Amino acid sequence: MAAAGKAERAAWLRAELERHNHAYYALDAPTIPDAEYDRLFRELQGLEAEFPELLAADSPTRRVGAPPLKEFPPRRHGLPMLSLNNAFAPDEVEAFDKRVRDGLETIATVDYAVEPKFDGLAISLTYENGVFTGGATRGDGITGEEVTPNLRTLRDIPLRLPGTGWPALVEVRGEVLMYRAAFAELNARQRQRGDKEFVNPRNAAAGSLRQLDSRITAGRPLSFFAYGVGAGGDGLAARTHGDLIDQLAAWGFPVAAERAVVGGCRGLLEYFAKIEKLRPALPYDIDGVVYKVNRRDWQDRLGFVSRAPRFAIAHKFPAEEASTEVLGIDVQVGRTGAITPVARLKPVFVGGVTVTNATLHNADEVRRKDVRVGDTVIVRRAGDVIPEVVAIVPEKRPTRDLFGGVPLHPPFALPETCPECGSAVARGEDEAIARCTGGLFCPAQRKQALLHFAARRAMDIEGLGDKLVDQLVDAGLVHTPADLYGLSAETLAGLERMGEKSAHNLVAAIDASRQTTLARFVFALGIRNVGEATARDLARHFGGLDALLAADAAALQAVPDVGPVVAASIAAFLGEAHNRQVIDDLRRAGLSWEEGQPAAAGLQRLAGKTLVLTGTLPTLKRDQAKALIEAAGGKVAGSVSKKTDFVVAGEEAGSKLEKALELGVTVIDEDGLIQLLEKGEGQ
Repeated sequence: MAAAGKAERAAWLRAELERHNHAYYALDAPTIPDAEYDRLFRELQGLEAEFPELLAADSPTRRVGAPPLKEFPPRRHGLPMLSLNNAFAPDEVEAFDKRVRDGLETIATVDYAVEPKFDGLAISLTYENGVFTGGATRGDGITGEEVTPNLRTLRDIPLRLPGTGWPALVEVRGEVLMYRAAFAELNARQRQRGDKEFVNPRNAAAGSLRQLDSRITAGRPLSFFAYGVGAGGDGLAARTHGDLIDQLAAWGFPVAAERAVVGGCRGLLEYFAKIEKLRPALPYDIDGVVYKVNRRDWQDRLGFVSRAPRFAIAHKFPAEEASTEVLGIDVQVGRTGAITPVARLKPVFVGGVTVTNATLHNADEVRRKDVRVGDTVIVRRAGDVIPEVVAIVPEKRPTRDLFGGVPLHPPFALPETCPECGSAVARGEDEAIARCTGGLFCPAQRKQALLHFAARRAMDIEGLGDKLVDQLVDAGLVHTPADLYGLSAETLAGLERMGEKSAHNLVAAIDASRQTTLARFVFALGIRNVGEATARDLARHFGGLDALLAADAAALQAVPDVGPVVAASIAAFLGEAHNRQVIDDLRRAGLSWEEGQPAAAGLQRLAGKTLVLTGTLPTLKRDQAKALIEAAGGKVAGSVSKKTDFVVAGEEAGSKLEKALELGVTVIDEDGLIQLLEKGEGQ
């Protein structure tokens, strides 16, 4: 066979194998016997081995796994992978439907695309010119862990999109999961080898996908279901979400067979009841259903709030419950000093995991439920939510005699002093939670503060876990986060269960964390009431750390979404001398970031203005344009309304431009936006 003929044969084999993969894994309808599939596969392997130039990145033979990765590199999503808000009761679904209709300014029945909510690991797949080029976990929604070699091993993920007409770049969003039967088989193999068994299919799927050696992933029975798109979605002709899912199915992606389109709140609740009954018969785990406004132009009009879309919601199934015995009640001290009563339980399997501890929230909750040692209690767990004690079973409470009467154990009383450091426990007048007053003097707060500082979404110091932090604090080696940057590999290697290689790896991770972002640094400080979103808002508003440190409570309230309570928390934290000292020590240790132009520095030319971006701008990417607008004090909305001040339109602007013209909203191009940013309105 001539070289050209062999290239054609290899291309035919790749296409044929992918067609059979789709029929087998996505449609569950194999078209050829396994032996014939294996024959074609071996023929392609032989051609690629003989002629390496024929080996393509999207070849089915590349799914068998690659050597281990040193680490998971970060991968930024083209569009953020947002979370969904949750509903747990019919009235919350009714409220969602009302918010949608109010946002659309319609009283008509809204159609919703509905589907089961997979209980797996969210994944984003990137295709460039139809070829799979990379994929990542959700991560923090902005940046995920790149697991491309592992994803290539999943046979139901197409390595090349069929046909033509796809965008130059498109992100396909979906869920990696493990079927129940496959999970049972995996655990059977684990038992035969004497290895640890997995707790539930979701944990097994997540652990399998995060293997550093993709050959291990290739040996695990993982599956993928697509449920949407990220970047590049604007380039698809799909008018509705249902059309979009049909397009994904046409490209070869498995999609939920139970998906549907229903009308109004009644349709949503009827679908929920149907899927809840069907749930036990499904071959995979689900923890609820997802509702999305079906029309994509209406999705654009509704837009987003914080980390979630307004046009979608997850309706979760009721939490799973079980009964067990309270063996004891301890208190835990959190990183902000919060004293939380925790029930130590006789182990019980609930919600997919074995539970040995459950939160009692605060002293008022313990008193209200009257939870005591020896009680039989109902424990509830839903998804990844921390297990909680719902109620006691009064008739099973142990008493001092066989005929009832005086309870065997007294009511729980909150300690007056911190069990970790002996400092006084105080409770604010309007607060439900009591707190240790020891601050960083308290080892528990110190330990929790260090763990928070090192967390992946903060300074991302890999290898600094609970047990190591315990040793560092207990040995007096680390008192504040700044002390981490003075640790040597020799010192670390002398600790228990800490080898020389692990010590050097940790020192390298600590050193790498010196280069960060202001938003991560602010979040890592562990200021009460300051999460990731608020930290990003603070960094964007002030631009630099010195400006933030100089801000009083009034200046802090000028930051979007920062109210009096949050401002007071920030001001109190930054007003403490020891916290200022830690910040100074961290800066002296070499922590740095690229500082930006403060929005609070008098350049808020778009303060109070709402802008909407649509289409492709000549030179600015959408996230760049958004950052410039927000730095100038403006707000970027996802949909056009009467409250919109400007619509910035580029090439291929769609329904948003039409809506702007209909409402008489001012439409500008990129040059007009630059003029606004430089001179402000009417100058």
